[in-house]
Amino acid sequence: MQHHAHHEHQAVEHQAVEHEATGHEAAGHHHAGHHGHGPVSWAMAAKATLHCLTGCAIGEILGMIIGTALGWHNVPTMILAIALAFVFGYSLTLRGVLKSGVDFRTAFRIALAADTLSIAVMELIDNGVIALWPSAMDAQLSDLLFWGALAASLALAFIATTPVNKWMIGRGKGHAVVHRFHH
Repeated sequence: MQHHAHHEHQAVEHQAVEHEATGHEAAGHHHAGHHGHGPVSWAMAAKATLHCLTGCAIGEILGMIIGTALGWHNVPTMILAIALAFVFGYSLTLRGVLKSGVDFRTAFRIALAADTLSIAVMELIDNGVIALWPSAMDAQLSDLLFWGALAASLALAFIATTPVNKWMIGRGKGHAVVHRFHH
């Protein structure tokens, strides 16, 4: 790739990842206060958090099931669950962005920009609750405690992460970056 063409390609990627810095008007969208640099509704933040929670929950539950079923100790099970939460969280965003016709590298960068902080906060809260809940780390798949603690931890993670997403979207970050690819 020629040097000039490379810089043009990087500029397009930068615009895709940071499109909210110029607002929706650059993308042909005119939504005052919608997804960047203005008031963001709690409903919008909750929707972004629910999207993140879906991927995190799939990965988290799958990791906990695999680790528990294989008789792994708590630390490797938790590491697997966290890794899969990030994989599935990013995958849901990647899927949507790739459908819009963006190349994989750009889509991956968008997913990282959109989801990393949200997933990290969600995983910190979720795993913190499980780690601190008496006997939850030792519960088996057949135990009501396993499923109850997991459900409660995901609900608390949702509650804690929603304000983070509201703050990020209000600054043109997080799921505000993904918004343009959903139209």
